[in-house]
Amino acid sequence: MATMATAAKAAELGVTLDLAPGAPPPPRVEAVPPPPPGPPDHVVWVHGRWRWDGHGYVWEAGHYVERPRHGARWVEGHWNHRPDGWIWVEGHWR
Repeated sequence: MATMATAAKAAELGVTLDLAPGAPPPPRVEAVPPPPPGPPDHVVWVHGRWRWDGHGYVWEAGHYVERPRHGARWVEGHWNHRPDGWIWVEGHWR
């Protein structure tokens, strides 16, 4: 079990503390729908991902997110392999 300090640091870094025991399946191929109406580049497509629910991997479909400011760049989330399992690192804006 993580301590409160560890949990706070993980949240600050965008890391999920839940460890998956095995590697996630390959990402699904998704058809990206047209963006919602609005100015050009006001949204970014966030690819779907496999989420560990404590028992198995569950697919979460991709979706659009609104760009928080002009020039902001989305960094996709990803799974990192560690000696004790696999951990999800959340996507974030740069």
